[in-house]
Amino acid sequence: MLKKFFKVSDDDNYEEIYEDEEYEEVLDNEENIGQVALDILDTGDELVILAPVAGIELKDVDLSFFNQVLTISGVRKKPEIYNENVIIKNKECYWGKFSRKIILPENLNFEAISAGMENNMLIIKIPKLQFSSHNIRIDRL
Repeated sequence: MLKKFFKVSDDDNYEEIYEDEEYEEVLDNEENIGQVALDILDTGDELVILAPVAGIELKDVDLSFFNQVLTISGVRKKPEIYNENVIIKNKECYWGKFSRKIILPENLNFEAISAGMENNMLIIKIPKLQFSSHNIRIDRL
């Protein structure tokens, strides 16, 4: 579940859309850049991000991480049939560059981020940090 869902305006101010409980997300707001849809799942031990990337080759997807922000970007290339003399009767597919940024919570092990693609689904896994508790003895000074 998302803690706060934000939309970035042109002047880099955040516009709050709705609140929930655990994570934050930032959306790019550029006319020529598309977005990839995604789901964020909390399994208890890790955060799993699922992004369907049908029509996108693995070599055309880039993941980067900086300052708790995970960026999924790439390009969905238009099939060659569009280069032929065709009449488009209906156009719903997005072709071109895309980018999606997710602000991640601090309780994750960012050194252990892993990603893979299976059945046109980009799967990103980020383990949670494991904290142990213990009692602290108080000495008389």
